[in-house]
Amino acid sequence: MEGAATVIIGGTAGLGRDLAALCLEKGHRVVIAGRDETRCADIAAGLHPECEHVALDLSDPRSIAGALTGIDDVRHVALVAIERDENTVRDYSIEDAIRLTTLKLVGYTEVVHQLLPRMSGDGSVVIYGGQAQARPYPGSTTVSTVNGGVLGMVRTLAVEAAPVRVNGIHPGVIGDSPYWAEKPEGVLDPIAERTPIGRLVTMRELSEAALFLLENGAVNGVNLAADGGWTLK
Repeated sequence: MEGAATVIIGGTAGLGRDLAALCLEKGHRVVIAGRDETRCADIAAGLHPECEHVALDLSDPRSIAGALTGIDDVRHVALVAIERDENTVRDYSIEDAIRLTTLKLVGYTEVVHQLLPRMSGDGSVVIYGGQAQARPYPGSTTVSTVNGGVLGMVRTLAVEAAPVRVNGIHPGVIGDSPYWAEKPEGVLDPIAERTPIGRLVTMRELSEAALFLLENGAVNGVNLAADGGWTLK
Protein backbone atom coordinates (compact mmCIF):
# COMPACT_ATOMS: atom_id res chain seq x y z
CA MET A 1 0.00 0.00 0.00
CA GLU A 2 1.28 3.44 -0.94
CA GLY A 3 0.38 7.04 -0.31
CA ALA A 4 -0.49 9.03 2.77
CA ALA A 5 -1.23 6.95 5.84
CA THR A 6 -4.25 6.62 8.09
CA VAL A 7 -2.73 6.53 11.58
CA ILE A 8 -4.87 4.89 14.24
CA ILE A 9 -3.68 5.50 17.79
CA GLY A 10 -5.10 2.66 19.84
CA GLY A 11 -5.52 0.44 16.80
CA THR A 12 -4.58 -2.80 18.55
CA ALA A 13 -7.88 -3.54 20.30
CA GLY A 14 -11.61 -2.92 20.37
CA LEU A 15 -12.91 0.09 18.49
CA GLY A 16 -9.49 1.07 17.15
CA ARG A 17 -8.79 -2.36 15.77
CA ASP A 18 -12.19 -2.48 14.09
CA LEU A 19 -11.58 0.93 12.50
CA ALA A 20 -8.19 -0.28 11.27
CA ALA A 21 -9.81 -3.34 9.70
CA LEU A 22 -12.43 -1.19 7.97
CA CYS A 23 -9.84 1.27 6.64
CA LEU A 24 -7.75 -1.60 5.30
CA GLU A 25 -10.85 -3.01 3.59
CA LYS A 26 -11.28 0.38 1.93
CA GLY A 27 -7.71 0.35 0.64
CA HIS A 28 -6.11 2.78 3.09
CA ARG A 29 -2.47 2.57 3.98
CA VAL A 30 -2.85 1.99 7.74
CA VAL A 31 -0.46 2.48 10.65
CA ILE A 32 -1.70 1.22 14.03
CA ALA A 33 -0.20 2.28 17.34
CA GLY A 34 -0.30 0.71 20.79
CA ARG A 35 1.92 0.53 23.84
CA ASP A 36 3.61 -2.84 23.30
CA GLU A 37 5.88 -3.32 20.27
CA THR A 38 5.47 -7.09 20.02
CA ARG A 39 1.71 -6.96 20.38
CA CYS A 40 1.47 -4.17 17.79
CA ALA A 41 3.50 -6.20 15.33
CA ASP A 42 1.40 -9.34 15.85
CA ILE A 43 -1.90 -7.51 15.47
CA ALA A 44 -0.74 -5.56 12.42
CA ALA A 45 0.32 -8.80 10.74
CA GLY A 46 -3.05 -10.35 11.55
CA LEU A 47 -4.96 -7.41 10.11
CA HIS A 48 -3.10 -7.22 6.79
CA PRO A 49 0.37 -8.11 5.49
CA GLU A 50 1.01 -4.44 4.68
CA CYS A 51 -0.44 -2.94 7.85
CA GLU A 52 2.27 -0.89 9.57
CA HIS A 53 2.73 -0.32 13.28
CA VAL A 54 4.48 1.80 15.88
CA ALA A 55 4.67 1.51 19.66
CA LEU A 56 3.95 4.57 21.79
CA ASP A 57 2.66 5.43 25.24
CA LEU A 58 0.19 8.31 25.34
CA SER A 59 0.61 8.61 29.09
CA ASP A 60 4.26 9.62 28.46
CA PRO A 61 3.73 12.54 26.06
CA ARG A 62 7.43 13.46 25.88
CA SER A 63 8.15 10.10 24.23
CA ILE A 64 5.57 10.52 21.48
CA ALA A 65 7.73 12.56 19.09
CA GLY A 66 10.39 9.87 18.94
CA ALA A 67 7.84 7.09 18.55
CA LEU A 68 6.26 8.79 15.52
CA THR A 69 9.53 9.63 13.74
CA GLY A 70 9.19 6.84 11.18
CA ILE A 71 5.77 7.92 9.91
CA ASP A 72 6.18 10.20 6.93
CA ASP A 73 3.16 11.22 4.86
CA VAL A 74 -0.15 11.30 6.79
CA ARG A 75 -3.69 11.88 5.56
CA HIS A 76 -5.91 10.81 8.44
CA VAL A 77 -5.39 10.43 12.19
CA ALA A 78 -7.81 8.61 14.49
CA LEU A 79 -7.25 8.99 18.23
CA VAL A 80 -9.03 6.01 19.75
CA ALA A 81 -6.90 4.77 22.66
CA ILE A 82 -8.50 4.79 26.09
CA GLU A 83 -8.13 3.13 29.48
CA ARG A 84 -11.10 2.27 31.66
CA ASP A 85 -10.94 4.18 34.93
CA GLU A 86 -13.55 3.74 37.64
CA ASN A 87 -12.55 6.56 39.94
CA THR A 88 -15.15 8.11 42.22
CA VAL A 89 -14.70 11.44 43.99
CA ARG A 90 -15.30 9.69 47.35
CA ASP A 91 -12.57 7.13 46.73
CA TYR A 92 -10.24 9.14 44.51
CA SER A 93 -6.96 7.92 43.02
CA ILE A 94 -4.84 10.90 42.01
CA GLU A 95 -2.41 8.68 40.11
CA ASP A 96 -5.15 7.06 38.02
CA ALA A 97 -6.76 10.42 37.32
CA ILE A 98 -3.49 11.99 36.22
CA ARG A 99 -2.68 9.03 33.97
CA LEU A 100 -6.04 9.06 32.16
CA THR A 101 -6.16 12.86 31.84
CA THR A 102 -2.61 12.91 30.47
CA LEU A 103 -3.28 10.05 28.07
CA LYS A 104 -6.51 11.43 26.65
CA LEU A 105 -5.95 15.19 26.59
CA VAL A 106 -2.20 15.84 26.55
CA GLY A 107 -1.25 12.64 24.70
CA TYR A 108 -3.90 13.08 22.02
CA THR A 109 -2.92 16.70 21.46
CA GLU A 110 0.78 15.86 21.25
CA VAL A 111 0.06 13.28 18.53
CA VAL A 112 -1.70 15.95 16.49
CA HIS A 113 1.15 18.38 17.20
CA GLN A 114 3.69 15.91 15.86
CA LEU A 115 1.77 14.66 12.82
CA LEU A 116 0.17 17.91 11.63
CA PRO A 117 3.26 19.05 9.67
CA ARG A 118 3.11 15.76 7.75
CA MET A 119 -0.55 16.24 6.74
CA SER A 120 -1.87 17.94 3.62
CA GLY A 121 -4.88 20.24 3.46
CA ASP A 122 -7.26 17.39 2.65
CA GLY A 123 -6.28 15.55 5.81
CA SER A 124 -8.42 15.00 8.88
CA VAL A 125 -8.39 14.00 12.52
CA VAL A 126 -11.12 12.18 14.41
CA ILE A 127 -11.02 12.11 18.20
CA TYR A 128 -12.91 9.43 20.12
CA GLY A 129 -14.70 10.74 23.20
CA GLY A 130 -17.72 9.11 24.77
CA GLN A 131 -21.18 9.73 26.09
CA ALA A 132 -20.05 9.58 29.71
CA GLN A 133 -19.69 13.35 29.30
CA ALA A 134 -23.45 13.54 28.72
CA ARG A 135 -24.62 10.66 30.92
CA PRO A 136 -22.20 10.10 33.82
CA TYR A 137 -22.32 7.00 35.99
CA PRO A 138 -20.82 6.06 39.38
CA GLY A 139 -17.04 5.97 38.95
CA SER A 140 -16.97 8.03 35.76
CA THR A 141 -15.61 11.19 37.36
CA THR A 142 -12.39 11.24 35.32
CA VAL A 143 -13.85 9.57 32.23
CA SER A 144 -16.70 12.10 32.06
CA THR A 145 -14.25 14.95 32.56
CA VAL A 146 -11.82 13.93 29.82
CA ASN A 147 -14.61 13.12 27.39
CA GLY A 148 -16.02 16.57 28.07
CA GLY A 149 -12.55 17.86 27.31
CA VAL A 150 -12.71 16.21 23.89
CA LEU A 151 -15.64 18.49 23.02
CA GLY A 152 -13.40 21.49 23.53
CA MET A 153 -10.40 19.88 21.83
CA VAL A 154 -12.40 19.29 18.68
CA ARG A 155 -13.48 22.90 18.45
CA THR A 156 -10.11 24.48 19.13
CA LEU A 157 -8.12 22.05 16.99
CA ALA A 158 -10.53 22.51 14.07
CA VAL A 159 -9.52 26.19 14.16
CA GLU A 160 -5.82 25.74 14.91
CA ALA A 161 -5.19 22.83 12.51
CA ALA A 162 -7.06 24.33 9.54
CA PRO A 163 -7.29 23.44 6.71
CA VAL A 164 -6.94 19.95 8.23
CA ARG A 165 -10.39 18.99 9.52
CA VAL A 166 -10.96 17.84 13.11
CA ASN A 167 -14.07 16.05 14.36
CA GLY A 168 -15.09 14.04 17.42
CA ILE A 169 -17.15 10.89 17.78
CA HIS A 170 -18.90 9.98 21.01
CA PRO A 171 -20.10 6.39 21.41
CA GLY A 172 -22.42 5.19 24.12
CA VAL A 173 -22.69 1.48 24.92
CA ILE A 174 -21.25 -0.61 22.08
CA GLY A 175 -22.84 -4.00 22.53
CA ASP A 176 -20.20 -6.15 20.80
CA SER A 177 -17.11 -4.31 22.03
CA PRO A 178 -14.81 -6.39 24.27
CA TYR A 179 -15.60 -4.30 27.36
CA TRP A 180 -19.37 -4.50 27.08
CA ALA A 181 -19.68 -7.98 25.54
CA GLU A 182 -18.09 -9.45 28.67
CA LYS A 183 -20.76 -8.05 31.00
CA PRO A 184 -22.98 -10.63 32.74
CA GLU A 185 -26.05 -11.82 30.87
CA GLY A 186 -28.95 -9.40 31.14
CA VAL A 187 -26.91 -6.33 32.10
CA LEU A 188 -27.20 -4.75 28.65
CA ASP A 189 -30.88 -5.57 28.08
CA PRO A 190 -32.36 -2.52 29.86
CA ILE A 191 -29.85 -0.25 28.11
CA ALA A 192 -30.93 -1.61 24.73
CA GLU A 193 -34.58 -1.16 25.68
CA ARG A 194 -33.98 2.51 26.55
CA THR A 195 -32.20 3.14 23.25
CA PRO A 196 -34.62 4.52 20.62
CA ILE A 197 -33.35 2.20 17.88
CA GLY A 198 -34.29 -0.76 20.12
CA ARG A 199 -30.80 -2.25 20.27
CA LEU A 200 -27.19 -1.37 20.98
CA VAL A 201 -24.84 0.13 18.42
CA THR A 202 -22.18 -2.20 16.96
CA MET A 203 -18.46 -1.63 16.59
CA ARG A 204 -18.72 -1.69 12.81
CA GLU A 205 -21.47 0.94 12.83
CA LEU A 206 -19.26 3.16 14.95
CA SER A 207 -16.28 2.58 12.66
CA GLU A 208 -18.36 3.48 9.62
CA ALA A 209 -19.40 6.71 11.33
CA ALA A 210 -15.76 7.49 12.17
CA LEU A 211 -14.73 6.79 8.58
CA PHE A 212 -17.40 9.23 7.39
CA LEU A 213 -15.91 11.91 9.64
CA LEU A 214 -12.44 11.15 8.32
CA GLU A 215 -13.36 11.20 4.65
CA ASN A 216 -16.19 13.70 4.15
CA GLY A 217 -14.63 17.07 3.34
CA ALA A 218 -17.70 19.06 4.38
CA VAL A 219 -17.67 17.96 8.02
CA ASN A 220 -15.47 19.94 10.39
CA GLY A 221 -15.58 20.85 14.08
CA VAL A 222 -18.42 18.39 14.69
CA ASN A 223 -18.92 16.29 17.83
CA LEU A 224 -21.02 13.37 16.59
CA ALA A 225 -23.09 11.33 19.02
CA ALA A 226 -23.06 7.76 17.73
CA ASP A 227 -25.17 6.04 20.37
CA GLY A 228 -28.44 5.11 18.66
CA GLY A 229 -30.14 7.94 20.52
CA TRP A 230 -29.28 6.46 23.94
CA THR A 231 -28.88 9.86 25.62
CA LEU A 232 -32.29 11.05 24.42
CA LYS A 233 -34.23 8.94 26.94
